Amino acid sequence: MTTAPATALTVPTEFRPELTPVGGSLTLSALVALLPLVTVFVTLGVLRWKAHWAGLTAVAVAVLVASLAFGMPVHLAALSATQGAAFGLFPIMWIVFTAILLYQVTVRSGRFEDLRATFHLISDDPRIQAIIIAFCFGGLLEALAGFGAPVAITGVMLMALGFSPLRAAAVVLLANTAPVAFGAVGTPIITAGTLTGIPYHEIGAYVGHQTPVLAAFVPLLLVLMAGGRGGVRETWPVAVVVGLTFALAQWFAATYVSVELTDIIASLAGLAAAVLFLKVWRPQGRETALATMQVERERELASVGAPASGGTGTPPADAHAASADELGRRSRDLTGGRIVMALFPYLLVIAVFGVVKLVTPVKTWLVGTDVKVPWPGLSGEVLTLKGTPSAATTYTLPWLSSPGTMLLLCSLVVTAVYAVGMRGWGAEAWAVAHRMRWAFLTVASMLALAYVMNFSGQTIVIGTWIAGTGALFAYLSPTLGWIGTAVTGSDTSANALFATLQQSAAQTAGIDPTLLVASNTSGGVVGKMISPQNLTIAATSVGLLGREADILRKVLPWSVGLILAMCLLVGLQSTVLSWMLP
Repeated sequence: MTTAPATALTVPTEFRPELTPVGGSLTLSALVALLPLVTVFVTLGVLRWKAHWAGLTAVAVAVLVASLAFGMPVHLAALSATQGAAFGLFPIMWIVFTAILLYQVTVRSGRFEDLRATFHLISDDPRIQAIIIAFCFGGLLEALAGFGAPVAITGVMLMALGFSPLRAAAVVLLANTAPVAFGAVGTPIITAGTLTGIPYHEIGAYVGHQTPVLAAFVPLLLVLMAGGRGGVRETWPVAVVVGLTFALAQWFAATYVSVELTDIIASLAGLAAAVLFLKVWRPQGRETALATMQVERERELASVGAPASGGTGTPPADAHAASADELGRRSRDLTGGRIVMALFPYLLVIAVFGVVKLVTPVKTWLVGTDVKVPWPGLSGEVLTLKGTPSAATTYTLPWLSSPGTMLLLCSLVVTAVYAVGMRGWGAEAWAVAHRMRWAFLTVASMLALAYVMNFSGQTIVIGTWIAGTGALFAYLSPTLGWIGTAVTGSDTSANALFATLQQSAAQTAGIDPTLLVASNTSGGVVGKMISPQNLTIAATSVGLLGREADILRKVLPWSVGLILAMCLLVGLQSTVLSWMLP
């Protein structure tokens, strides 16, 4: 007796994305591909959902679009989401967790009070402190670490200096725009150079003729956000000095020195300019600004049910905000040794990241410890547009080279130097992990969304659609970086998505390819402030987890205004302002 061969429904496993999967139309395909992003912004900005629910809903929409409209097998779409979630947890949230843990150790030790008094010595005006901490110090952290660490650290620092939670979050997100292009020791630009074959120092020089134009105005915008129009009238001289110094240093370093060192040089130059200028000039309106800030802080903390102060291990939103008189008394009592000890954690962070990122043998050894994991069920099954296996399906586990691991080691050193003890360190670690539990879910869901959109072809379809405008594309090219960074939370990832697309679109339209590749990076810097991942990081750092929608509404107009300015600049650089380019 012979048995007939069994028949079964064959489920395809290999997937190759297309540019026109919906009705053979690029426009229709792009509009459908935008649905997950629209879901994020509508649920966050209009419906005011909590960020983790908005993220999970957007992931579900992205999976449906991938499978129903783009033809991606459901199991591959789901596996794409799991890889993205893993990347969101490690290394991204690992960095944020350890950054906040480092801060909490300093709070537990009592040394953070001296740090606040140290900044008070430079200026006791909260509007200027916003420039010094969020712009200069945050820029230095972005230069060395990136990946959310500057927002996490400077957010809690502004809170501890008395800023209201919402204003602190908005200020640090806006300040984080200026250094992003050269962040993490130039990683976004180096990535673009690797993918396009254009020498990355040439791309960096072009970026150095774009982002400084925005950076020059960011301190003024920070003052406007921190103190309103009156604050601008009273503090504009120092804002202009710091902004222009940072911009000129960024332009010079990117053009003539090193992409890797650009933000380090610019941030230190801006900080030095602030310190020197404040020796000969003082702003007006400090008392009014302090009073207004205190009233706003008490109103916001009351709205979220948080007390004005709290004990060890409480959320940053509960951090005690010392009065100006108290800080003044404490600053007068400071000695050189106490100042050094107060600055020690951050000097240690700068030293560690300087060695890790700039000493080639150390950097090479650390990168060599990374573990490459072909994602199970996904690796080899997802192809690129060209039909080759996607390299992105290999997950990299940077267990030792991650900035988060460096920050963890720094927290342990600080624990020993400050005599906090391992029991105290453990208590703070548990408190931070518990407070961040919803942030972990939010960021994991947002990166899951990004991976589903990337692997299914949704992101590249959106980019190709925008690139189809010909010569007009020069004016629109920064929006690709803006969208890419908003989705992924990383300018590096935005370049990985769109750098080669910018290059090919430029060649087709007869535009300088280096200009458009650079514009992708420059556009991304203003997309980071509206990235759901970064919004969650900011919300977590200031104790507003669940109110990401409020922060989004606060910063979205700034992001839109800055991207329009960048689009105009790049468009003009392709024609009448070509003399600006190196």
